[in-house]
Amino acid sequence: MLTLAVAVAAGLGAVARYLLDRAVQRRTSTRFPLGTLVVNVTGSFLLGLAVGMTSHHGLSTSVGTVIGAGFAGGYTTLSTWAWESLALAETEAGTQAFTNVVGSLALGLLAGAAGLGLALL
Repeated sequence: MLTLAVAVAAGLGAVARYLLDRAVQRRTSTRFPLGTLVVNVTGSFLLGLAVGMTSHHGLSTSVGTVIGAGFAGGYTTLSTWAWESLALAETEAGTQAFTNVVGSLALGLLAGAAGLGLALL
């Protein structure tokens, strides 16, 4: 049953990722993949919050697994981030590619820590 719940949550996360990414990209005119950045940073925050709530506030591990491995796993995207970074580098947008790689990593770590910190309050 947990496997089914994770699968459903992952599907919902993937749909949410698609919708948010498209909404963000429609509002920007740059080649920079801001939609993917927003998705991955908010997903990192959610995962940090879920881990914190599971570890420190009694959220069941099953619910934490559905939120973390399921929804956040389906919501965030390593492959799109990597592909978009490489695509920027190939089009000689090296500064944007570097910004995407380093910025995504840094902001993702900060967002995860912020989610965990919020759960610790």
